[in-house]
Order: sequence, then structure tokens, then C-alpha cells
Amino acid sequence: MFEILEKKWLSDKICLMEVKAKELSYSAKPGHFVIVKTNQKSERVPLTICDYNHDRKSITLVYQILGKSTLDMSKLKIGERFQDISGPLGHYSEFIDAPLDELKNKKFLFIGGGVGIAPVYPQLKWMAKNGVDFDVILGERDQSLLILEKEIRKFTNNVYVCTDDGSLGLKG
Repeated sequence: MFEILEKKWLSDKICLMEVKAKELSYSAKPGHFVIVKTNQKSERVPLTICDYNHDRKSITLVYQILGKSTLDMSKLKIGERFQDISGPLGHYSEFIDAPLDELKNKKFLFIGGGVGIAPVYPQLKWMAKNGVDFDVILGERDQSLLILEKEIRKFTNNVYVCTDDGSLGLKG
């Protein structure tokens, strides 16, 4: 259970992992998170569910190396397993229960920066799937740290990028 199917570095300290999690893949909604444990002695780490795939029976997690637990997580390889993943936890995004005709009469703006882009992604995907209009502003210190831009552009042409140093998009 909880086998790592894919592992990809989005920047030097931000990692994406697709993990086999059949039940979670069916019950996860935008806004949910999970608690992961790499082994018996590791601490419990909360991570946003960045994506879920019913066909592959998997969830996608994005995390930044900040301490020992996330450093240990980053050492796991494809084919290895998490000891435990609990979830989905938290309350999913409130717009999921809103009437679609009301949502389609509005325009939404999502803003994300750093690993904060990961929780925005499943919401954008849901809105695009349901025909709801939205724009996205992505921000980061520099171009090398920006994550998921290409994936987000699949859902809208209205993506505005800002970097503090001006290396990509608008400066500031």
C-alpha cells in the first residue's frame, strides 16, 4: 500500500510524488489534505492533496524540504512505500457544493506562490472540468522556484506570473 509511483523534483527543494492510494483517490476532493508517515519512528506530516487520479488509483503530493521528516521523505525512491497515509482530512473547497449555474456566472481569481501553488491546482482542475471561468496569478522569488505553471496552463490561458527578481513574468 502507498507505493511511490512517480517522483519528480519541481525545484531543488520541492518534490512531487504520485502515490498509490486507491481509497483516497476516490474520496479526495479539492481542498483536502492527508497525514503521511514514512516509517514507524517518523513524525506525522500534513500535506495537501495536489491531485488525484481514479484510473491510476493514486494521489499526488507536493512538499518542500524544511526539516528532518521532509528530508527523509525526499530520500524515498519510486517503488518504495510510505508506512501510512491518513485522509482525506479537512473540509473540501466550499464551491464544490455551490450550484454550478451560480459559479458559471462569476469569475474567480486564484493566487498562489511557492508550495502554496499545490493546493490551488486541484481547485483549478475542478473548475475547468465544470466550465467555471478563472484567472491565476503565480508568484515566486525567481523563475527556478516556480512550480506547476505548465500544468495550470492546460486549464486556462489567463495565467499571470510574477517573480521578485523579474526573471519570469512581471517583476515584483
